[in-house]
Amino acid sequence: MSAPEVRVAVVGGGWAGCAAAVELADGGAHVTLLESSRTLGGRARGVEVAGKLLDNGQHILLGAYGETLRLLRAVGVDLDAALLRLPVQMRYPFPDQTGGMDFVAPRWPAPFHLAAALLRAKGLVRADKLALARFNSAARMMGWELYNDCSVTELLDRFDQTARLNRLLWHPLCIAALNTPPERASAKVFLAVLRDSLGARRRAASDMLLPRTDMGALFPQAAARHVERQGGAVRLGVKAEALAAHADGWQLTLNGQPEVFDAVVLATPATVSATLLAPHPDTAELAAQLDGFAYEPIATCYLQYETSVRLDLPFYALLDDPARGRWGQFAFDRGQLDANHPGLLAVVVSAAGDAAAVGQESLAAAIAGQLAQDLQRPELATPQWSRVITEKRATFSCTPGLDRPGVETALPGVLLAGDYTASDYPATLETAVRSGVAAASVIASCDALPREMRSLSHAGGRASSASVQ
Repeated sequence: MSAPEVRVAVVGGGWAGCAAAVELADGGAHVTLLESSRTLGGRARGVEVAGKLLDNGQHILLGAYGETLRLLRAVGVDLDAALLRLPVQMRYPFPDQTGGMDFVAPRWPAPFHLAAALLRAKGLVRADKLALARFNSAARMMGWELYNDCSVTELLDRFDQTARLNRLLWHPLCIAALNTPPERASAKVFLAVLRDSLGARRRAASDMLLPRTDMGALFPQAAARHVERQGGAVRLGVKAEALAAHADGWQLTLNGQPEVFDAVVLATPATVSATLLAPHPDTAELAAQLDGFAYEPIATCYLQYETSVRLDLPFYALLDDPARGRWGQFAFDRGQLDANHPGLLAVVVSAAGDAAAVGQESLAAAIAGQLAQDLQRPELATPQWSRVITEKRATFSCTPGLDRPGVETALPGVLLAGDYTASDYPATLETAVRSGVAAASVIASCDALPREMRSLSHAGGRASSASVQ
């Protein structure tokens, strides 16, 4: 007689929780995926705006997001249909006239693609190109590793990067990747991102991947269907109010009702996980750590124009200058990504603390004016409608030397998952997905389960360590 399945609750239906649920279900566990809202996806989900299903924030994925792409395939997503793949690029409109640059890599093998992009780049003078080549060479010699962390600004100063290169390349990349201004951002984490994208041995790792559908449909909804096909359950509108030890594992209070599970993955925001862990003496210190993160907002401004409006490229980099009311950093033509969104542009403002204080209408008007000026298209100053969506706690502040917890806790069978967990990456979708996979792996190995469940699983249960690839 085979042993019963291990019962695992995954609390939180964001990308980390969905990744954990998929891995656990594929490993033979009986998974219950719980989400307090009525929508899966967490901070990368679909929202309805003016009758259109959009993202709560425009995203770019990288070809280096190996675990994310693997799980998308695992739940049946056609990557070619779901993602627009572009070579790495930083393209400003009219660089010769506006002081921007045009940097785009050909589809050559690495690292020759970047060398060609550098030689062909418009808007950079000889000193800029030499500085960029010097940075790349020195970082490779260092193995893209920094043992004593510092700010990105300090790192760039050490490598004698030019003011123009910082303005057009390094600062925008830092803010886009870490969502933290370079003067406060971790150079160690920034180098890790560059290592696995610009510094990767595979050219495809540096590709930029633009989702053609909303982020909820891209993975969370497909993950939920996959979990249900594997015999698991997905329950929306269910809030985890308390976590307590139980003779048969762990008791969760869900909407006022107790339910018992063998293991629990807390894939909730750090503050919510802290609340659930704080009553337990063994995790009181961890709870305080989770409560101690600082956060950075991201704002996405949607601008709807006539359906005939189309940009020359799917997305552009923009020169921001908050002191002059120029907030936009990247502009996306949603109509080139999704045929259902003709004439819709999305403009992203990362590290958007100051922008959020401007007010939605004023911010949208300023961004529309910025687009009209930069793209030399006066009609863009007057959209039919606009909407600003701001995630106030989009990511943690990725500062030098930040201490981030691992997925394991002092409570056997209770794991963490989230983009704030220990990683050499910042708070990205890939970090979230990796954390969910790591939490599932710990449970599958039985190391995190109470003693009774360990012996049960080793006796022939489907959640043995060999069940997860």
